[in-house]
Amino acid sequence: MAPTGTAPALLANFAERRQQLVSSGPDWLRTLRQQALTRFCELGLPTTRLEHWRTTNLSTVAATEFVPPTAGGADDLLARLPAAARVDLGGPRLVFVNGKHVADLSSPLPQTAALWVGSLADALLTMPERVRPSLTRRDPAASQALVALNSGFLEDGAVVLVDAKHDAGPPVQLLFVSTPGEQPTATHPRTLIVAEDGSRLQVVETHVGLADDVYMTNAVTDVVAGDATEVEHYRIQLESSKAFHLSTTHSRQTRDSRCSLVNINLGGRLVRHDVVSVLDGEGAECRLDGLSLTGDGQHVDNHTVLDHAKPHGSSRELYKGILGGNSRAVFNGRIVVRPDAQKTDAKQSNPNLLLSVGALANTRPQLEIYADDVKCTHGATVGRLDEEAVFYLRSRGISDLEARNLMVAAFAGEVLDRIEPAALRSELVRAVAQRLPRIRRPDA
Repeated sequence: MAPTGTAPALLANFAERRQQLVSSGPDWLRTLRQQALTRFCELGLPTTRLEHWRTTNLSTVAATEFVPPTAGGADDLLARLPAAARVDLGGPRLVFVNGKHVADLSSPLPQTAALWVGSLADALLTMPERVRPSLTRRDPAASQALVALNSGFLEDGAVVLVDAKHDAGPPVQLLFVSTPGEQPTATHPRTLIVAEDGSRLQVVETHVGLADDVYMTNAVTDVVAGDATEVEHYRIQLESSKAFHLSTTHSRQTRDSRCSLVNINLGGRLVRHDVVSVLDGEGAECRLDGLSLTGDGQHVDNHTVLDHAKPHGSSRELYKGILGGNSRAVFNGRIVVRPDAQKTDAKQSNPNLLLSVGALANTRPQLEIYADDVKCTHGATVGRLDEEAVFYLRSRGISDLEARNLMVAAFAGEVLDRIEPAALRSELVRAVAQRLPRIRRPDA
């Protein structure tokens, strides 16, 4: 099928790669790719005419002529990355450059029955039966245009599989690096995380740009948490100030599972992240935490759905925004409680801090409750720093700028302090502190 009016720029220069993908691999994978590309061509790139996209305009993405990236990575690549992207957490590290796994930059990877960490390309060749169910599952997110585009170019990405009743140990690090090219490039990395019954797993997924260039990352992450599992997924976005970062995280958890999804946005020109988290088991618990720092020219849009499908579920959601310059932030959060999800306990909060007169936050928390025995609350705030508190700190000998930065750091700390790996938490606190002077306007 020919692409629609909003799709050509994303597909025009990929005809050769599309043909290679739809004609290679097993039948089920070729069919998946072809159906996904057909779906994307039917839908086209989302526009502001769609309700969930009315505050985020992708016309610049549609007008940019992207090309496939080149592969490869320099030996000194890791040393050139921000400290928050190359922090050593003691576990295996899987490195991708321009969407392709680079073994020379990755650590030795555990590939046993208890814990398997490797590239999607490798998994499709060596154990397709373990990844196929998750890739072909008909979840609601699969019908979205950007997820369909990702599936149409499904080729490589990260796979983390942990066996039942196994503790995976130190965090698994997944590092996706975009390097500069002569023209804007587009990559579509896929991440699959599966924790079987009774297991424990921590994963840190980081997206970072090596240069301040224009490029697009369209990432999809699937998290599957079995009965009585403990899964923590940290997603760190450190893209270039000119990058487009479009991503979707879909999680599904079953009985008595504990799942934590943390989303930190510190880069990107235009960022959109969709989270769909389904609590599909009795007694499941989920926490969604997010923090976004935005400066001049940045636009960050977080859309979240917490779907309580079974009884006795619990969820806590805290998304915070810190906005400077003329930046924009959007939060659209839905908590859905299905008719069978009695005894649900859910709380949602979206506080936003404006550091300049040109910053704008658009927030829309929502509850959809179809059960009658639940405890659900939601709320949002948009405001500026408390000048009385600033005056108090200045009266103690602290400069005006230091006082304001201390208060902003404390505001961000409510999210950052919950990050479990201490080394990652320390580097993110440092990264936030380094960015604060750049996103503030002293005269605002």
